[in-house]
Amino acid sequence: MHAQTRSLALTVLASAMLMTVLDGSIVTVAMPAIQADLGFTPAGLSWVVNAYLIAFGSLLLLAGRLGDLIGRKRMFLAGTAVFTAASLLAAVAGSPAVLIAARFLQGAGSAMSSAVSLGILVTLFTEPRERARAIAVFSFTGAAGASVGQVLGGLLTDALSWNWIFFINLPIGAAAIALAARVLPADRGLGLRAGADALGALLVTAGLMTGIYAVVRIEEHGAASAHTLGLGALALALLAGFLVRQRRAATPLMPLRILRSRAVAGANLVQLLMVAALFSFQVLVALYLQKVQGYGATATGLAMLPAALVIGAVSLGVSARLVTRFGERAVLLTGLGLLVGVLGLLTRLPVHASYAVDLLPVMLLAAGFGLALPALTSLGMSGADEADAGLASGLFNTTQQIGMALGVAVLTTLAAARTEALGAAGAGAAEALTGGYRLAFAVGTGLLLAALAVAATVLRAKTPARPQTPQTPQTPKTPDAPRTPQTPEAPQVPRPAEAEAVTAA
Repeated sequence: MHAQTRSLALTVLASAMLMTVLDGSIVTVAMPAIQADLGFTPAGLSWVVNAYLIAFGSLLLLAGRLGDLIGRKRMFLAGTAVFTAASLLAAVAGSPAVLIAARFLQGAGSAMSSAVSLGILVTLFTEPRERARAIAVFSFTGAAGASVGQVLGGLLTDALSWNWIFFINLPIGAAAIALAARVLPADRGLGLRAGADALGALLVTAGLMTGIYAVVRIEEHGAASAHTLGLGALALALLAGFLVRQRRAATPLMPLRILRSRAVAGANLVQLLMVAALFSFQVLVALYLQKVQGYGATATGLAMLPAALVIGAVSLGVSARLVTRFGERAVLLTGLGLLVGVLGLLTRLPVHASYAVDLLPVMLLAAGFGLALPALTSLGMSGADEADAGLASGLFNTTQQIGMALGVAVLTTLAAARTEALGAAGAGAAEALTGGYRLAFAVGTGLLLAALAVAATVLRAKTPARPQTPQTPQTPKTPDAPRTPQTPEAPQVPRPAEAEAVTAA
């Protein structure tokens, strides 16, 4: 495929990722306006976010495998079309029920397109330096989209109305579909007979949906409540049944061979821990700025914009070159070290903060995310062959969404409990809120340290197999026999398993 066509394909994939991430963050700043206009109850309003998260997180793995079976291009086009149509329905919604249904459909469409995006990308860009650059662009789009979404959501809501946070998806979606039909590579897929495991699909989708539902309701019911524990146990039972089914099924939905790769399994575990910690940064810093420092929605987005800018500068400017020179593991460890500093500094947040002294250094250290995410994405996709690229992509996105849901649910619950305890002890509102956020950031720091430990041990470096230098062995001298040069040995080519080890290093 021509280089220009591949660049256009990368633009399409990045645009779809941008819509997905924007849709997860842009709606948060418009929630008060949505509640006032449509008459949501306080409890019902949370479903504007939860409906999207549940559909998105629970369908990613299924969509990724189906992309391998029916063709990743078809799945991408179908998902983008569903998302765009659901955005129109959300924009014109006149009741809470219609908006929640539209958000669920948006989540389903996002899962369909996002699940196969990385699979398409790694098959398009096979040369290591080009792939590193493409993954850096893709990762930056996702990382920066959340910050841009908050700014854009505030501006659209203040200048026009909340409906426009959904209308804006229509031209982007239409352009992405038209361009994707032209530039994305056509692939037939393996065929449904290669993995049409209906029971497995039912078990994994029900298990993920139940688990994510339990997580997003932790703040309402409590982590130790019968509601949370019961649903959590049911989700684990369904997922355990899915794994048993995959071992016995003739055509498994998720061949378990993909988890035997140290790179795939380790990268997904690191991502789960890292995202759980860092999504709390996105949410809790925004809450701190608004509830403690008195920032408005647009001012909060602008205050967090430096983080998006440094992430972009690092991921687009230097991460690919660093990965090429030092390897994914070294770059990942460096990025995680910087991110430990981000949440570590936030454990000392004062009630009366100076943005330049207390918050701007934190935003600049977020550059570590621009190093860690591209390297981690490369590792997460390195252990899968082309036939499983969609599945690996869906798995990587699934752990990301589960990490986000777990991080927000657990850390906000801990922050709320700490705030309540401090308030009961006589602390002022601002002091109690700040104390709660500090506890959440301390726990997030622990999660990042765990991610650092896993990356350093599970994703350990391996020495690449180097070709042997051709030599001409000497035949022992004898009085009667002349020396006869031997044929030089051919350079050794790494076998597939060795190649995977090199990539994982």
